[in-house]
Amino acid sequence: MTNFSRSQIVTKPARMSQTGIVAAQHRRVAELGAQVLAAGGDALDAATAVSFGMGVLEPWMSGPAGGGAMMVWRADEAKPYAVYYGMRAPAGLDPAAFPLAGEGRASDLFPWKRVVGDRNIEGATAVAVPGVVDGIGIAHARWGRMPWHDLVQPAAAMAREGLKIDWYAGLMIASAARSLARDPDAAALFLEDGVWPPVGGWTALTDIRLAMGRMADTLDAIARNGPREMHEGDVARELARDVAEKGGSLTFTDLAAYRAEIQTPLSFAAPGGRLHVTPELTAGPTLADAFARYAAAGSFARPGDELAATADALSAAYADRLARMGDHDSPAAPGSTTHFSIVDRRGNMVAMTQTLLSVFGSRVVSPSTGLLLNNGIMWFDPEQGGPNALAGGKRCLMNVCPILGESGNTRFALGASGGRKILPAVFQLARHMLSGRDLDAAFHAPRIDVSGGDMVIADEAIPDADLAALRRTHRVETVPRTVFPYAFACPSGVARQGATNWGATEIVSPWGDAVAEEDVAATE
Repeated sequence: MTNFSRSQIVTKPARMSQTGIVAAQHRRVAELGAQVLAAGGDALDAATAVSFGMGVLEPWMSGPAGGGAMMVWRADEAKPYAVYYGMRAPAGLDPAAFPLAGEGRASDLFPWKRVVGDRNIEGATAVAVPGVVDGIGIAHARWGRMPWHDLVQPAAAMAREGLKIDWYAGLMIASAARSLARDPDAAALFLEDGVWPPVGGWTALTDIRLAMGRMADTLDAIARNGPREMHEGDVARELARDVAEKGGSLTFTDLAAYRAEIQTPLSFAAPGGRLHVTPELTAGPTLADAFARYAAAGSFARPGDELAATADALSAAYADRLARMGDHDSPAAPGSTTHFSIVDRRGNMVAMTQTLLSVFGSRVVSPSTGLLLNNGIMWFDPEQGGPNALAGGKRCLMNVCPILGESGNTRFALGASGGRKILPAVFQLARHMLSGRDLDAAFHAPRIDVSGGDMVIADEAIPDADLAALRRTHRVETVPRTVFPYAFACPSGVARQGATNWGATEIVSPWGDAVAEEDVAATE
């Protein structure tokens, strides 16, 4: 049974333009990126501004204290690049400090055995070494055209204005209020009187804002001093001190030693075209595995066969991922997230994903920097012996899956937020694009989620014949496509055919939008 309307129809048309487009999970930040493009900036310049802006206006999903990865397409070279800026465990982290509880499973995104006190999920003990700022920094140094300061400063200005709390922001804060109240600094930032979620009345027109002055100061310092301020400057020293005082293992030495990487992508043929993904410690290799399994299924003669093959491929690929992947010496296998995709008028593209991992990360705020901190330690299996077992200095195995694709004369960049739900969403969107659907049709098509369990979650809009075929081999639960919770991840994407660009975001996302250069010119 459902409480939701069955007659309501939700659409969000893809934006088409001959100019650059930014597709992001927040309309205002997409506008900021489009302004950068309109001023002559590269797609990477826009990505820099959007990265920091998203950390301010959607702070529970990402920010400077997070990690992630991106795919970059350089039109003049006709060449893809991967940029890796994933988190890693602090060097001094002791696995013995995360004893197993003896029974039960982790209370958040992953099926690990539960740790006593959820120390790998919540609190300063869950904080990993962040990488977002260094990642966007090395990419900007290589491909950016506009000054770093000019691209970071708008986010600092947004922070000084404070985060406006509408119904959606209030809902997100309320969903984590109990955990946020446990950290005095998180409670002071996000909760009224340290207890209550800030939200206006049902019919009231209010202007409630979160004070983010300390974060604004931090962004000012990063704008003035460059990306290594986050790792070697006063911001790094203050961040490390705050984490230590709250019981975490992150140190200034960990921050100073961190380096993001520009990597050679994993590129592979898929039915209908070719895809380029991040090569390691992300969902990129698992996406390649899923497409190989899907292609091996052959042709689909009956209604529902294609959907069942998708479920089979994703289920098997995800099981292999959990069993074999991690940061280890074997050559066997190389949540709270935001994704945005950008294409400029020259055809350069960026698909960038950045994350704190869980919604609100560790639910801990660094009082000196004003930054909400990640809980990247949760990415590791706390049970010793496996390839992804928790250990000091290891890199985290992330769910992020930014991709570039090409089919005929169409090129596209995609990605999503949503933890383990990212891979299934990106797989299906890419499959739609490779099969000849346009971006609008791909984003409006109903999806399934197969992300590690024995249950297939299916959009109730899928035709009955397809659902019946899926039920022959899988346990299926149908759900509506709604704003909260996101049952099928929250994607953003852009596409280019000839000199024409498109952009789209998840159709039920209340904030997400695709904005073209002329849209911001018209509003100035």
